[in-house]
Amino acid sequence: MSTRTPTADLFTQTSEAAAGALPTPFDDLGAVVEAHRLRVYRFLLASLRDADVAETLTQETFLRAWNSRSSFRGECSLATWLTRIALNLLRDHTRTNRFRFWRRVSAQAVDATEIASFLPHRDSALDTRLIATEQVGLLWQAVDTLSERQRTIFLLRFVEEMELSEIGAATGLPLSTVKSHLYRALAHIRERYSKLSRKAV
Repeated sequence: MSTRTPTADLFTQTSEAAAGALPTPFDDLGAVVEAHRLRVYRFLLASLRDADVAETLTQETFLRAWNSRSSFRGECSLATWLTRIALNLLRDHTRTNRFRFWRRVSAQAVDATEIASFLPHRDSALDTRLIATEQVGLLWQAVDTLSERQRTIFLLRFVEEMELSEIGAATGLPLSTVKSHLYRALAHIRERYSKLSRKAV
């Protein structure tokens, strides 16, 4: 049984057609998709909380990366470059819709605990994971109240575990601005999370 993802299949023929071209990180596009797809999808899912839209934008991210591959000059990591493309697509998507999927409540919306399963866990202890999963709902409510920019920086830092310099490269923001927004986001989340936790007791 094949384990290839739909995104990888989408680009198989394109990669084969590129044989003989100048070497780029995209010579083996299937490998690029395999290595970075989950990270891109996880960020989009956490941002949108809509699995279908996240999957669509994930595929569009790699398609746009392929179409603009000649502009990738190695000035940042491939992961950072792909995140920048995904972020631009996310911005375009939210600007062209009258409502934001982050705040939409519908039968198709992804529950916060489902997103928790995609989050990286350095500590594999089962009890630690269970506690994190139980608390993620409250945390998500707090994150939901952040401004769009603060939320993006928070997700890139703590969901994608990107360094501040990488976040700056992906968002096009100065490092000092990234730090400032992250500091404000954390202060806001701590306050909101504390209030929500007390209400939940």
